[in-house]
This record gives sequence, structure tokens and C-alpha cells, in this order.
Amino acid sequence: MDNTNTSAALSGARTSASAASRLGLALSPEFRVFAAFFLYSFGLGGIFPRLGEIQRGMGVGEGALGLALIGTAAGTLVSLTLASKLLERIGYRRALLALTPMIAAFFAIASWASGPLVLFCCLVPAGLCIGMVEVVVNVEADRVEHQLGRRIMNRAHAFWSFGFFAAGLLGAGIAQLGISPQLHLAAMVPVVLAATFLLLGRFTPAPLRETSTEEAPHFARPTWAILALVCVTLSAMLLEGAGADWSAIYMRNVFAAAPWVCGLAVAAGAFAQAVMRFFADGLVERFSPVVFARCLLSVLGCGALLVTLAPTPALALLGLALMGVGTSGIFPLAMSAAAQRIDRPAAVNVAALAQISFVVFLLGPPLLGQVAEHFGVRTLYGVCLPFVLLSLLAAGSLGKRA
Repeated sequence: MDNTNTSAALSGARTSASAASRLGLALSPEFRVFAAFFLYSFGLGGIFPRLGEIQRGMGVGEGALGLALIGTAAGTLVSLTLASKLLERIGYRRALLALTPMIAAFFAIASWASGPLVLFCCLVPAGLCIGMVEVVVNVEADRVEHQLGRRIMNRAHAFWSFGFFAAGLLGAGIAQLGISPQLHLAAMVPVVLAATFLLLGRFTPAPLRETSTEEAPHFARPTWAILALVCVTLSAMLLEGAGADWSAIYMRNVFAAAPWVCGLAVAAGAFAQAVMRFFADGLVERFSPVVFARCLLSVLGCGALLVTLAPTPALALLGLALMGVGTSGIFPLAMSAAAQRIDRPAAVNVAALAQISFVVFLLGPPLLGQVAEHFGVRTLYGVCLPFVLLSLLAAGSLGKRA
């Protein structure tokens, strides 16, 4: 009797799992990864074209807005630190299906904030969800890449950029119609929820990779060689975040641009970044990582300079697009260089680089709001130009392995 009950219970569990797996479209593992990256960035990207209106509704300056935006960074950093053990308990499937729509939901709640402190508090849980989903999608992309025997990581991140581009373009159109940020972001929640279950309903994690049992420490000490790689990524991290956080407000403050143009500013950099990421692997193989990185950094510097000095909105949009191209491949190149060094285990070097670079990416752009408030939003991009020069000087470290 016990065996019969056990068999019945196992059969019921298999039936439930089978029913859950029938949700949504039957996509290949590769395209399911692409869909996960797209939906993740689409859910978080909706707020950025509307930041100017949210700022105006709170009646605060760029400095106060920048400090409030650190809420997302704080939540993300905490989540990235604790994600591994939490995901072991929750499971990748459950985390992805639940947290992807929750990102959109928390940003929708944040749009109602009455002041910077409330906005900060509302953004912290959004950041917690972002950190968890960031781990899930990147680990899944790595596993599927290993399973397929070919590179898909850069293309997966291209879909992340396409999702951000789609959110920016949608936000531009909705803003031009005069629909409030609150109604816009609230409407995005059921859209992201439905799309998540449609595209990811049959998601099951790919098999674990056979890797070293040595785990990366929570806080890895950077060596001088890793600090050189940090210098390579510094300008790209700052300007990618600055393009997302401040480009809509830049177009409004500098050119008094229409709402659709402000939203387009967010989309321009994301679209250019996505297109370049599609071709990045082939270009790295054709040229050396050092040459390719220096080309990207040169384009990044030209874009930042053009945004700083642009006399017309069209040239400013061109500059933002060039910045998108320039930021597209720098961080993956640096991560590959860190992993290939032989002075320490790859996991330790990768962790050391990722921790410092993510701090710069998450905390640097919001803090640039202080520069924008006191010296103008144009200056925000201009102060990043010395960091581009520093990255160019340090780019040779991408070719060093020992």
C-alpha cells in the first residue's frame, strides 16, 4: 500500500510538472535565453524615458534624483552577494517566472514616489529582483552555450539591449501621447507578466556545467593586473549608466525636446549597443582584443565628446548612439582577460573584476547627478572623458595572460 501511495504521489508530481511545462510557447533553449534577457531589460527599462517627468513631479533637482536612484544599486549589490544560496532554495525556474514581472511592478510603484527618500525605498526591492534575475539569465546563458558548443553570450546580451531599446521606444511614444508615467508603468506590469509566461512558461534550467569545485569568494581582493582591467572598464561602465539614467533629462534640459525625443535618447544608445553586440564575437576573432577594445573606446570618447558639445538634438542622438557602440564589448573583453590569467584561479580573478566594475556601474551614474545639478547636465558627460583616456592607456592589459 505504501508503495502504491508513493507511486501515485510521484505520478501526480510528474503530471503537475508536465502541466507547468506546457505553459507558453515551445522555444529552443537558445531562444528561451534570448527571451529571458529581452523581457528582463524590457521590464526594467520602462522607467528611464520617464525619469524627467518623475523628477518634475517630485520637484527636486538632479542631485537629489541621483541619490534616490542609488536605491536600485543598493538592492542589486545586496542581491548579487546573496543570490547563489537564495537561488538554490527558490530554484531558477521559479525565480525567473516570479521576479521578472516583479521588476516591472516595483518600478511602477516607484513612479508614485512623492520624494527622493520614498523613491529610494521603492527602488531597493526592484534592485533585489534585478540582482537575482541577472544571475539566473547569465548562468543559464553560460550553461546553454556549453551545451550547444558555440558562443551565444554576446548575442544574449544583444537581446538585453534590444529589450532596453524597445522599452525606450515605447516610453517615447506613450510620453508623446501625454499618458502619465504612473499609468504607463502600471500598464507594463500585465504586459511583462503575460509575455513572461508565454515565452518562458516552459523554461527548465539547463544541465549544470562540470567546473572547478572552488567557488569565488564573496569579496575577492584585486591584484594590480585586475586593477588595470578595472581601468579598462571604468569609462564604459560610467557612460553606459549615464546614458540610461540621464539621457532623457539631458534632452529635456539642454534642448527643451519633445517627450518622444527624450525617450528616443534612451533608445538610441541601446539599439546601437545591441547591433554591435551581434557582431562582436566575429570582430574579436578577426582582430585582437586589444585592437578591438581601443577602437570601441575611441568611438566611446567621440560619442561622449559629441554629447557634451552637441549644438542640435540630432547630433546629441548621434553621440548617444556612438556611446552605445563604444560600451558594447568592453566589459566582456575584460572578463575574458581576467578569466584567462594564470596567477590565480579564474573564479577569483573574475569575481574581483566583477565586484569593482559593478560598483562603478551601479553607483557612479547616479552620483553624477551631483555634477549635473551644479554644473549642468552636459558637464556630466564631459567629466567622463578623462576616464576614457585612462581606459585607452590601460587597454594593453587585455593582451596579458601571465
